[in-house]
Amino acid sequence: MLWPLLGIAVLMAGFALRLNPLPVIIGAALASGIGAGLQPLAVIAALGKAFNANRYVSVPWIILPVIGLLERAGLRERAAALVVGMAAATTGRLLLVYLALRQLTAALGLTTIAGQAQTVRPLLAPMAEAAAERQHPDLNEADRQRIRAMAAATDNIGMFFGEDIFLAVASILLIKGFLESQGIIIAPLALSVWAIPTAIAAFLIHGARLLRFNPRRPR
Repeated sequence: MLWPLLGIAVLMAGFALRLNPLPVIIGAALASGIGAGLQPLAVIAALGKAFNANRYVSVPWIILPVIGLLERAGLRERAAALVVGMAAATTGRLLLVYLALRQLTAALGLTTIAGQAQTVRPLLAPMAEAAAERQHPDLNEADRQRIRAMAAATDNIGMFFGEDIFLAVASILLIKGFLESQGIIIAPLALSVWAIPTAIAAFLIHGARLLRFNPRRPR
């Protein structure tokens, strides 16, 4: 029977209509559960059990109000003012320094000390915009969006290519488990070492893009 796959259709329809993701996901879970022969209360109980067993997923919801309060108190303005006083700071150089720090901390397993919500939006993006404004006082909204997008991309690249150097990260353990299932025994440390050249290449490539980055669009 294909009724349990009904949830996939609900997901596709909900996302295609651009509905709120939370009720769409809950509706998909109910559709799949009922299609599999479960009672609605049993499906809701399973959702509650899964949420309770993975409480760490809700940690970001604790961080977001704190970031909001800091922004209301002027965090973004303070970050921008700090960059204005740095004569040598440019958008590309600032993001390059952040890329190096993000890769190094991720390589040490410190993946949550920076990120989109806690660092990029309240600190990095305003600082990058302030550095660009000093060079181009007439920045328009499209220019600002490009700077914000590059700041977010820099965080993603630093995190993605840096975390694989840490031998206890989930991706390394996943690769190790897959190789062992194929009869290939390898230590996590060996996988982490081979992630270093990739991280260096990512830093050099994206670093070159950052140094050439011009927040002004071609006119």
